[in-house]
Formats: sequence, C-alpha cells, structure tokens
Amino acid sequence: MPSTTTIPHPPRRVPILGDVFGIDPETPNQTTLVRFEELGPIYRRSILGTDLTFVGSPDLAAEIFDESTWEKFVGRPLEQLRPLIGDGLFTAYSWESNWSKAHEVLMPAFTKESMVSYHDTMVAVTDELCAHLSSQEGAPVPVVDAMGGLTLEVIGRCGFGYSFDSFHHSDHPFVAALTRSLTYAQKSGIPIPFIGKLLRRTEEKQNTADRALLVETVDGVIAERQRTGERRNDLLDRMLHPEGDVTLDPENIRNQVLTFLIAGHETSVNSLSFAFHFLAQHPDVAEKVRAEASQVFGESVPKYEDVARLRYTRQVISEAMRIWPAAPGFFRAAKRDTTVGEYAFAEGEWAFVLLLAVQRDKKAWGEDADQFNPDRFSPENARGRAPELFKPFGTGIRSCIGRQFALHEMALAIATVLTQFSVTAEPGYELEVEETLTLRPKNLKLSFTPR
Repeated sequence: MPSTTTIPHPPRRVPILGDVFGIDPETPNQTTLVRFEELGPIYRRSILGTDLTFVGSPDLAAEIFDESTWEKFVGRPLEQLRPLIGDGLFTAYSWESNWSKAHEVLMPAFTKESMVSYHDTMVAVTDELCAHLSSQEGAPVPVVDAMGGLTLEVIGRCGFGYSFDSFHHSDHPFVAALTRSLTYAQKSGIPIPFIGKLLRRTEEKQNTADRALLVETVDGVIAERQRTGERRNDLLDRMLHPEGDVTLDPENIRNQVLTFLIAGHETSVNSLSFAFHFLAQHPDVAEKVRAEASQVFGESVPKYEDVARLRYTRQVISEAMRIWPAAPGFFRAAKRDTTVGEYAFAEGEWAFVLLLAVQRDKKAWGEDADQFNPDRFSPENARGRAPELFKPFGTGIRSCIGRQFALHEMALAIATVLTQFSVTAEPGYELEVEETLTLRPKNLKLSFTPR
C-alpha cells in the first residue's frame, strides 16, 4: 500500500543493515524519546528489512487507539516472554481463544465485592512494609526492593494464597529470576545485528534456568492448592473452579498465574518507586498527602471505602505514572488498510506508541510537561482532558484488567507510609532510569524516618 507521505527515518541509513546506528540496547525507549525531538511525531526504523514505526504525538496516538481500526499487537519483546507465559492475558495473540476465555473467567475477581475481600490483606502487607522500613532506623533503603516486597506479597497472597515472605527474605530467587527474564526479553527483542548472538552466548543459559525456576514455583503453588482442596475468593480459585461453563486448561492456568505475578508485581513496584522518588523531591506534596491520609484514616485502621477518598494521593500516583509510566508504551497493529494522519498503513502493519512521549507532549500538557505537578490531575484540570493523553494501563479491550487493584494497593501504601515516616532523598542523587520491559529508577535509595 503506497504511503501518502513518507514516514521520516533516522539519518545515516546504511544498505542491508538499515537504521542500526543510534539505538542504545540498554535504554531503547529513552533513546526513542530523544529521536522524536529530532524527527517529529512519527518515524520509522528499518533494520535488516524489518520496519519499526514509532509514534509519539497524542493526535496520531488517538487514531491508533481506535479499536475499530487497530488492535493490540504482541511485539518482539513480548514475544520473547511467550516461552515463559505463553498465551497469558498480557501476551496472548488477538486471535487466540484463551484470551477471551481467561478474561471472562477472571473479570469477577476485580469487581467491587472481590476488591473488598482483598483489602484487609493489603492493609496487613502494608503494615509489614512499614515495620520493615522502621527497622532500618532511617538508614537509606533500596526503594525498588522495599516496594517489590510489598507488591509481590500483595499479589501472591490476594491472588494465589501464597506468601514469598518478602520482608524476611528480600533475596527470594523468584524476584531475581523475574527481573532477569524481563531484561532478557527486552534485549533479545531488539533486532540489532549481533545482539541476539551476544545474548545467546552470555544470557541464554541463565534465562533457561530462570524460566525453569519461575515455572517450578508457580506449579508448586497450584499443586498445593489442589492438594489441600482449599477454597478462597482469589484468582487461582476462580481459574480452578470457574463459575460458568468456560474453563481453562492446566497450562493456561499456569500461564495466567505467571502473568499476574509479573504484571501485578513489576508495574506496581516501579510506579510506587517513582512516586516515592517524587515525594522525596517535593516535601510540600508529601505533606499534602500526609494531611489527607490523616484526615481520611484518623486513628483507625484504613477501611476499604477510605482508599477511594484519597483523591490527592491518587493525583500523585497519576502524575508519577504520567512522567514515568512503568510500561513505556505498547504495540498496535492495523486491522485493515488505513491512514494515521497523512501516513498510510497496510493491514497487519504495526506501530509502537511511546507513552513517554505522548504523556509529556508539551502542546497537550504545557511547557512544564517534564515537571512533576500532581495538580494536573485535580478534578478541574482533568475535566474534559482527551483520553489519549493518559494511558498508563493500556487501551481498549486489552487494557489492564487489574487497574483498580493496582491503584487501590498503591494509594493505600503511599498514604500509610507517609503517615508514619518522613521521606528524604540521598544528597546529590540524580534520577537514572533503567529499562527491562518496564521502566524503573536505578539505584534509588530513600531514608524513611519514623515520625
């Protein structure tokens, strides 16, 4: 299908290899963000004959978010996860029947009734986090590790009735294997010559071992539930004992458990870590969160309905996810021949929408779009905002099924921690962001001083 307008490409394109220069395999998404400043809101790389189209403006993204014309595409990095999680909700191809089956089976797990049943567990795990932070006596705490303990325990206990004992064994091999697996998927998904061979030599054996450990852990969780016959109001119970006629086969149940352990842990831990980074940098914002939490909670144990009243806390979370979305973007494929702006796409062609660019677009968000300001999400400022400007949980029917679960968990954690601690950054720390399949602050340590 001929293009009405040629999509720009980076300079220094070379025969056969194409646009191999200028890609940093360690930080490909941040590299892409810089390229938009040079090439405009859309550009295309061609590497060894494979075209990769990147979109970074809200106007073009809005067209790609149209479900009648575009759909989720399982891009190369996600394909690298399929040997681990197969046709789980996150990595299933659009034509695979197990996606719709699992979605139907699991949707009831995220109703208000189910969320209420998870709340007490979230409170208990948050209290364990606070006890862990208190035990550090104000010494700098590796934030990703601490928040990782929280989020892994929450999804493990709420979803599958399993505890990783994270605050007593922070070096649980499951977490290390998970992080390495995501990093492997990210790097092996970059079609740069020689990268794949280098990965095979240095990391493939480790990735195979990591995959085996992750699968063994999940198989053990499922087997223990089946052995005891215990019934719980959680994700695993709904898959083992679905309410309707739709059932999931054993392999898909394993895939879904792994998917939720990855998605339920990895994205929330990174979003929380970025949020606490910004709170440490902006003590005035932290004080507003603290005041709100004190007013809402009082001297009582937080109740389920209290969390929805933490409106300013939610603004902080949204603003952190706007600037540094844990999932930096997502792939979309054209369902038929179509155009995006003045650019033509044939059926099956795909594009990667970089949220890092869309959610910082200065025309949409203002010249200070790179600056942290939770007031952007105040009711008066958010009213009427175009939906394509903020998509940290994805878009359309394939958006994150656990969105409300994650938001409840994060708001409860931030509010509870700030009522008990003052949070300060290490002197001279400059935020550096590392990339696996997600974005996370690198070497971030904060001091949590009991109040």
